[in-house]
Order: sequence, then structure tokens, then C-alpha cells
Amino acid sequence: MKRVLTAVVLIPLVLLLLFKAPDWLYSGFIGLVAVLAANEYFWIASKNTPSLHRYIVEVAIGLYFLGHALHGIDAFGVPRLGSRVEDWTFALTGFRVLPLVLLAAGLVFRELRDALPSAAVSYFAFLYIAVTLGEISLIGHENNGRVMVFVFLVIVWSGDIFAYYFGRAFGRKKLAPAISPGKTVEGAVASVCGATLVSVLLFHYIAGFGKGLVLLDALPSRSVMYADAGTYPPPIWLAVLFGVFVNVAAQIGDLMESALKRGAGVKDSGTLLPGHGGVLDRIDAMLVAAPVLWFFWPVLYKAINHHP
Repeated sequence: MKRVLTAVVLIPLVLLLLFKAPDWLYSGFIGLVAVLAANEYFWIASKNTPSLHRYIVEVAIGLYFLGHALHGIDAFGVPRLGSRVEDWTFALTGFRVLPLVLLAAGLVFRELRDALPSAAVSYFAFLYIAVTLGEISLIGHENNGRVMVFVFLVIVWSGDIFAYYFGRAFGRKKLAPAISPGKTVEGAVASVCGATLVSVLLFHYIAGFGKGLVLLDALPSRSVMYADAGTYPPPIWLAVLFGVFVNVAAQIGDLMESALKRGAGVKDSGTLLPGHGGVLDRIDAMLVAAPVLWFFWPVLYKAINHHP
């Protein structure tokens, strides 16, 4: 019951933010999720690597998504600050300065041999959580981006549902017993097939779905499927590929986080979401699937915005 009630509250909230929030609030919310997930990651990682730079990385993640939020603040009519703000925060927190800051912070350790492992494990949180969620954040700023994120989320969620119910009913062969004893090969196959079917159906009706959201004023102005611009379903092979790759990546992401928890000897990443564990437990699948969305985005964007 806790699991169901939590989902009843969270899913409408996520959809409301996805369809109605301006860019700055959309990216700001994703940034908050990223910081909470990073905090849980550090709790898990600390079981094997006690000396970590938790607060430095969490501040860096906050600054990274601040850049995303400022990049889209013109949704309220405020003069756009331009991509230089985003570039600056990314350069500061991402691949240029942050690794050096983390290595420098290790100079204060009594055991200097901990400096490199600490910097590496700490920086992985930025790559694992901030960069992947950042891809979802930036796509949401684009025309039709929110609709594409919605399709992505439904594919990830539906795959999880198919795996759970089909696996419980028909699962016999364990998929990865050392990592996640509850997962079965039958459930994994059902997950791929179900998510792919959902992908094909969603893309087949994407034009009508998008136009309906426009008529209901259910999308923000900067990320809207324009009714007069014309939108078209992508080729079925593209929808199939997208569904398969997203689902397989999502299942790998789920197993990856399970491996982290099992290696640390913990059951859940946290207790923030009753019946669901922590934030990281809820987004682990989409963290690995997000790069698939990022990779397919240019092709899908062209397909749904241009008549074949």
C-alpha cells in the first residue's frame, strides 16, 4: 500500500512538472533529484570508500543544473542569459575543473593513497547522475522535447511493469542471482517485448497526442508540439530500435545499482520514498537509458517534425 500511495502522489507530480513547468523549474527539479540521488550514492559508496568528497560534488551538481535553469529562464520573459552561463557552469563543474579540485582535496588526507580512489569514486557520481539526468534536462528545453521525454519515461516504466508481473507469474530461470535474485530471464524478455510494443504504439499516435496536449494547453511554450507545424510518426523500425535500446539500457541500469548496493551490503539507497526506497532506487534505470535518448534524439526529432 505504501508503494502504491507513493506512486499515486509522485506520478502526477512528475507529469505536471513535465507538461506545465517552465524550463527553469523543469531543470531545477531535475537538479534537485540529482542532488538527492547523489547524496544516496555517496552513502552507498562510503561503505567501501570512507573518505569521499560528498559536498564538493553535490555543490557541483547543483551549479551544473543552475546553468541549465538559467539557460531557459526566458520562459518568463526575462532576457536570456545565453549559453555562456551554461558553458561556464559545465566547465566549472564538469570535465575541466572538478576532477582537479577533487584530487587537490585529497591532499588533506592522512593516508595519501586514498586521494586517487576518493577522487575517482566521488567524480563518478557526477558522470553517473548529473550528466545523464542533464541529457533529459536539456532535451526538455527543445521543441517537442517534453513529449519525447514523456515517451522515454513511459517506455522505461512499462518495461519495469512487464518484467515484474510476467516474471512473478512465469519466471523460472534467474537472470543474475548474485546481483538481483528476484529478476528472471522470462521477466527480462517480457520487459523488452512489452516496452518495444509500447514504444511502437506511442510513436504511432504521437501526432494526435501532441496536438491534443497543445489544445489542452498542457505544454509550456518553449517545448510544444505545434499543431500547425505538422508532426508525423517515425518509421516503425526506428520506434522498435528505440524501445529495445531504451529497455535494455534501463535493465542494465537497474542491475548496476543493485550491484552497487549488494557490494555495499545495503538493501535500498535510502528511505525517502515509502515503499520504494530512495531516489536513486527510482531513477537507476533511466540513468543508463538517458544516453540512449540523447543518441536517438536528433534522428527522432527529424522524423516527427518532417513528413516522410
